[in-house]
Amino acid sequence: MTDWRVWPAVDGDEETLAVLEAESFGDRSWGDNSVRKSFAVPGVAILLAGEARRAPAGFVIWRDLGGEAEILSLGVLPGKQQQGVGRALVAGLGEAAKAAGAARIFLEVDAGNEAAIALYRRAGFTQSGRRQGYYRDGADAVLMQLIL
Repeated sequence: MTDWRVWPAVDGDEETLAVLEAESFGDRSWGDNSVRKSFAVPGVAILLAGEARRAPAGFVIWRDLGGEAEILSLGVLPGKQQQGVGRALVAGLGEAAKAAGAARIFLEVDAGNEAAIALYRRAGFTQSGRRQGYYRDGADAVLMQLIL
């Protein structure tokens, strides 16, 4: 298994993030403009993961809510899934959220995304609720949380 590095995105990583997000989510992508705007939203931070800075394989966009952290999006490139990139990102986020003073991380995940739900469960997240018809396509969202 590869030892993935995790690092904070910086100004200049907008294009990299936009490409990662589009390739990770395909037709469920937020869109290039929305992804780029996430760099300018107060309280939002981005972590990238890969073997080297020049070749990230995944990302997590999260928001510091003062005592809580929310995962807004986490994506891993096709072909890099099931290789530990997601685990590295969740672990890196846990460290960043703790450093920011968060006591809890929460998220919504498509109820049909079994791989993501399994990733979060392995990291210690528990289900805290469900939102019916939450996504544009009518899919439910599973609410999950991790107490830090």
